[in-house]
Amino acid sequence: MRAARLLVLSSRAGGLNAEIESRIRQAFADHTVLRFGAVKRIQTLVTPTAKVVVAGGDGTVGAVVRRLAGTSCRIGVIPLGTFNNFAMSLRVPADLEKAIDVAQRGRARSVTLGRVNGVVFLEACGVGLFGATIRLGEYAKDGRLRGITAKIRRVLTARPFHYELSKDLVASGTAMSLVFSNTYSTGIQLPVGDSTPADRYLDFSAHTGSTHLDIAGRALASALLAKHREEGADQVFKFRKVRVVTKPRVRAYADHVPAGYTPLTVSAELSRLKFIIPDAL
Repeated sequence: MRAARLLVLSSRAGGLNAEIESRIRQAFADHTVLRFGAVKRIQTLVTPTAKVVVAGGDGTVGAVVRRLAGTSCRIGVIPLGTFNNFAMSLRVPADLEKAIDVAQRGRARSVTLGRVNGVVFLEACGVGLFGATIRLGEYAKDGRLRGITAKIRRVLTARPFHYELSKDLVASGTAMSLVFSNTYSTGIQLPVGDSTPADRYLDFSAHTGSTHLDIAGRALASALLAKHREEGADQVFKFRKVRVVTKPRVRAYADHVPAGYTPLTVSAELSRLKFIIPDAL
């Protein structure tokens, strides 16, 4: 029997402890509980219009959304991760009680999700150095050592490539990274643009991840994220669909998830999923 109400709990989330878990379980006592390790089966466990409350960080929310993107489920988020870029961009409160209130009483609406090579992303698609760095950072944050040497090598040995953009944006040049963003920060709250999923387009940043030093600088700037949001990021261009061709072919990532190689198409799509957000957004 499929669940009409599901609560996903991630033990990986840095903000989840026994006391907080108990409070969340109490608030959603009428929800079936699913541990993060079983998320790969989530589509077989819920009805197509189920309410799914996700208590975790960006990685947990992304894993759930990628598996339910073709459904009409309603997604509520209790942000318990280290950075919570997606929840923050939708103005979901970081305060536990306020976040619970939004998940219980907020408004459900469609938002923009990105897609690259058929893979959904919530925050950003990174091509080249920036994407490889986000992938490495996710491994380091989770303390995963298997395969990390190859990921470090990929970041350190990244080289410039020639690119051509077509469809909504027409441009060409040489770059270390191309970044197409749906939120104003990604990874360790690295500033990347000024869009939010409430908009109907994505951002292309002309300079994000142009060098290893640029990425290090953005990590430092993440401490001043509020100022970044007020002043705007680098020059950004709005689009709904763009075609990317590079020489040589370059790896792409949907958030931290590998998404194949160029050539590729990046698009903004209005989600079938509904996200439960504050009424004010």
